[in-house]
Amino acid sequence: MKRAGVIGNGGMRPALLRHVLLSLASLLLLAGCETVPVLTSTVFPNMSEAPDRAQIYYVTDRAADGAGAGYGFARSSSMAFGSADVGFDRLSGSAGDRLIRVHGVSERVRFPTTPLPFSLQQGRIVDDGDARSGYGRAAKAFQDEVSAALRASATDEVVLFVHGYKNDFDDALSTMANIWQAGEQRAVPIAYTWPADNPGLFGYFKDRESGEFSIFHLKETLRLLGGVRGLRRIQVIAHSRGTDVTTTALREMVIAARSAGRDPRQVLKVDNLVLAAPDLDFGVVRQRLIAEKFGPAFGRISVYMNPSDGALGLAQAVNSGTRFGRLSYDDLDPGEREILSRVGNVHFIDVSGVVSPRGHSYFRENPVVLSDIVTLLKTGAAPGSPERNLSHIAANFWMLEQVPEVTFVPVDR
Repeated sequence: MKRAGVIGNGGMRPALLRHVLLSLASLLLLAGCETVPVLTSTVFPNMSEAPDRAQIYYVTDRAADGAGAGYGFARSSSMAFGSADVGFDRLSGSAGDRLIRVHGVSERVRFPTTPLPFSLQQGRIVDDGDARSGYGRAAKAFQDEVSAALRASATDEVVLFVHGYKNDFDDALSTMANIWQAGEQRAVPIAYTWPADNPGLFGYFKDRESGEFSIFHLKETLRLLGGVRGLRRIQVIAHSRGTDVTTTALREMVIAARSAGRDPRQVLKVDNLVLAAPDLDFGVVRQRLIAEKFGPAFGRISVYMNPSDGALGLAQAVNSGTRFGRLSYDDLDPGEREILSRVGNVHFIDVSGVVSPRGHSYFRENPVVLSDIVTLLKTGAAPGSPERNLSHIAANFWMLEQVPEVTFVPVDR
């Protein structure tokens, strides 16, 4: 028998259900109120000095949108590599704003559908030879394309960006273009764009599962990049839900490398791993990353956090644990502080003093935060060095301070 005030047998009370639905709707609105992307100024090259065009590369397992102009939110079991013509368009009558627009997309390599067929013969896994050869040809074409891009740019470095929830294909490219320009165009820019931007009230949860779907393809992308001729180091920037996709893929690769007796630093070539506003359960981070000694596999990990992050606050309301991107030093008990202080190459950067109170997209929209990320990628400077405007809180926790030369009008995004 159903009890009054309860939905179903042991179900959710109407008041709680309304709260959950309102939280979901708020999350959708907050994360979905995208504006036209505008080039963010930093302490580095002025926006007016930006080129008119940029070539941004991408890897995606989104399905083509059917119009021949890009990719949508549906999943594809076949990975694609290509390039996009991105413009920094000048606005007449504005105060120097430059809009970022994707003007054209060219797919260069299409991988075979995964999983590749295989069979079991006397208890052994045997790959289908033709399928494996076809995949190998696509992999080589991808590596050759990246190697050629490195030579053309006279660099030995790739910066790889992994976006978050509610980002469409063009969002990923425009953000990567913004980071590339802020970094003085010194690395080959690749956006890894997974099938996010699912519509509807439950889009957050659909995006979450699409991120899980995409982990295999991100691992393949990182594996192939590790074997590119002329590539010495990879800088990885991940935002929001993209941090879960990224750290899960990297964690599995670290485990595989160590199991094979290899050094993950040499296999992965990841110099800096930047986690911006990570939508990760802190308890899971402790168990799956810290306990498994994830940090030593990389040159440095930098976590940018805003304790009042609005989007993560709503994500926290519909999940079970404290979001990593809302953490502050005061939230930690003495044991946790001791554990984190021993991870010498992982740094936690509180941005609450320079971003809007509920800000979530600050890593690319706030010039102070973006300037610090770019300084890290360009110079490798540690927190506390004069190149970076950070004050010490305690252990490996830092506070990002305002830069006098940079003007920023905060927005709640």
